[in-house]
Amino acid sequence: MSRAPQDIILQPLISEKSTRLLKENKYVFKVSPTSNKVEIRKAVEEAFGVRVDNVRTMHVRGKNRRWRGRITGKTPSWKKAIVKLKQGESIDELGV
Repeated sequence: MSRAPQDIILQPLISEKSTRLLKENKYVFKVSPTSNKVEIRKAVEEAFGVRVDNVRTMHVRGKNRRWRGRITGKTPSWKKAIVKLKQGESIDELGV
């Protein structure tokens, strides 16, 4: 792996859906847009010391926004990864 895990995994995502996915042993991360599933798997295994079962990725498109009624802009697009761990594994460092 040419990049460090901190360059691939940008931050964990905490939302209602991601806390529901914890029951299925799935964790959600914001990842680098240029990373692929193999790199994400290796980064999670190296950073947290767990075994990964499956990785699903998706691109989240930026939304058009208006400020003060007239000024328009766009929020940035980003990439999300849902990582399923093997049976009996968990990530305690996230504190969720």
